[in-house]
Amino acid sequence: QLQLVESGGGLVQPGGSLRLSCAASGFTLENYAIGWFRQAPGKEREGVSCISSVGGSTYYTDSVKGRFTISRDNANNTVYLQMNSLKPEDTAVYYCARKSRFCYTYYYRSEKYDYWGQGTQVTVSS
Repeated sequence: QLQLVESGGGLVQPGGSLRLSCAASGFTLENYAIGWFRQAPGKEREGVSCISSVGGSTYYTDSVKGRFTISRDNANNTVYLQMNSLKPEDTAVYYCARKSRFCYTYYYRSEKYDYWGQGTQVTVSS
């Protein structure tokens, strides 16, 4: 059964860090790109980052560049999102999703992804 399961969310103070994990099962992770999206209450889902399958090219939305780092461990079927210097505006439910091989510059388009995880809540607050 194909699954993507996010974990690692929680409550953190501004300036703090979290590492999200996206565990994949039921398919060969190394053949797919993985994207991270987030959705805050009352807002549209936003593409945050993506990592391609071949070459591992990475993409970030401007608001997280320099603070977030996406990486993958194909041997353990997991993609990570390291989030540093967190801000209250990073508060959202974070989702990982699968798309074919490459992210491309349109990685933020959710319709390009075929399977999604259930999401993990990230709350940045003092």
